[in-house]
Amino acid sequence: MLFGEKSNESIQQLISEAKTYLDLQKDYIRLEMTEKLTILLSTLILVLIMVVLGMVALFYFSFTLAYVLAPFVGGLMVSFGLITLFLVLVILFIYYKRERLIVSPMVNFLAKIFLKESEKEKEDQIVNATINEDDTTNQE
Repeated sequence: MLFGEKSNESIQQLISEAKTYLDLQKDYIRLEMTEKLTILLSTLILVLIMVVLGMVALFYFSFTLAYVLAPFVGGLMVSFGLITLFLVLVILFIYYKRERLIVSPMVNFLAKIFLKESEKEKEDQIVNATINEDDTTNQE
């Protein structure tokens, strides 16, 4: 009697609900990953466009500066050399500060995108714990 027809139906229903739950979780994970990858790719494309436009602007600016500096430094070749030296120094500075200027912001950005869900879960756990504490306090 304990393991009758009703308990078989209950077990089958439980298995069916578990399969449905797992399918829904799989769909949810797909949607979350799609959202996160979309944010990541759109940011990557935006940064790529900004870098290309910045390089073009820097190219024209360096030519303009070279022609402006030419009368003051003794010729066009010297002004191009000074601008090249300055740009090499900027590149070296960025290389030596790459951890702080490039790597850390990138890691923070990726962590914010991919770990955003765990922050929501933590907030929900804190809210649930607070509600549970209030309930036990009210019951006493």
